[in-house]
Amino acid sequence: MAGRRPTMSDIARRVGVSRVAVSYALNGRPGVSDDLRERVREVAAELGFTAHRAAVAMHGASAGVVGLALRRTSAALRSEVFRRQFIAGLQTELYSRGCGLALQFVAGPDEEIAIYRRWHAERRVDGVILTDLRADDPRPAAALELGLPAVVAGGAGPLPGLANLSTDEPAAAAKITGYLAALGHRRIARVSGPADLAHTRARTEALAAGPLEVETVAADSTGEAAAQATRRILSARRRPTAIVYDNDLMALAALGVAAEMHVPVPAGVSILAWEDSPLCQLVHPALTVLRRDIADYGARTARLLFEWLDGRPPRSVRAPNAVLVVRDSTAPPAP
Repeated sequence: MAGRRPTMSDIARRVGVSRVAVSYALNGRPGVSDDLRERVREVAAELGFTAHRAAVAMHGASAGVVGLALRRTSAALRSEVFRRQFIAGLQTELYSRGCGLALQFVAGPDEEIAIYRRWHAERRVDGVILTDLRADDPRPAAALELGLPAVVAGGAGPLPGLANLSTDEPAAAAKITGYLAALGHRRIARVSGPADLAHTRARTEALAAGPLEVETVAADSTGEAAAQATRRILSARRRPTAIVYDNDLMALAALGVAAEMHVPVPAGVSILAWEDSPLCQLVHPALTVLRRDIADYGARTARLLFEWLDGRPPRSVRAPNAVLVVRDSTAPPAP
C-alpha cells in the first residue's frame, strides 16, 4: 500500500470480513460484535487508516465529533474551574476514541436547539452532551425528536430515551448539614446558582428537608453575584453562623467580602463550598469543600455516549458521590 491511503477494503481483507462490516465497526453502528469492532479498530490503527470526511458525510457514517453547547461566554468559562475540568475529562475520552469536540456558546435554549438541528442536518456530530438541565427543559425532547444521541450530565435520574449521568444531591446535602449540625450550627444560609437549574432545585429541597434552618439566596454562580448576596447576609441583624456556596468561585468571593466587612472566618461565620478547586486550598483560611473528580465526571459522560454509539441502549447511571473535605474555613459557631 506504499504511496496510497489505506481503505476499508484493505482492512476487510486483513480481518477477513466484508467492507460493510468494517464500516459498521469503525462508525459505531450496531450489527457487529464488540470483539470484531475491536479487531477492526486495531487493524485500522496498524494500517494508518483515517476516514475521508467528505465520504463519511456522504454515506451517513460517523462524523467523529461530539457536540457541546454552553450558555456561557468564553470569558466566563475561563473562571469556571468545574466547566474547564469537565471539558478536560471529555476531551481525554474523546481523544482516546479519535473524536473531536464541537464547542459552541449560546444565549438560550432556542439557539441551542437550533444548533443541534443544524449539526444533525449537516451530520457534523454523532451525538451531544446536555449540561445544566432546567425545569421544563425543552432540549431532551428536541434531541429525541431529531433522533440525536444525547447524554445529560447531572440529571437527577433516568430520562426515557436518553443517557444520563446523575448526581446524588440529597446525599451531598446530608453530608453538609450533618457536618455543620455536629459542629453546633443551627441556622445557616446558602448562596445558590440559578434557581431554575435542576440540580439547584434538588439541593434546595434536600437542604430544606435536613436538620438545619436554611435560608437560600439565589445568585448566578458568579463571584460578583455571590459577593452581593454575602454582603446582604452578613449585614442582617440575625446573621447565620455558616454560609454554603454552590461553587468554589462564589465561596472564594465570599472570603473577600468577609474580610472587607471585618467578619472573621470561621470565628464569625463558617464558609463551605459545594465544589473544590486548587484555589480553595491556597486561600486563607483554606475552604472546607465537597470534592468530586470532575475530570472523571466528564470522561464518564463521554463513555455513556460512546456506549450508545456502539450499539448499546442508552442508560442512566449514578456518578460517584462527593467527599466532604474539612479545612480551616469551618468551626463551631461562636457562643
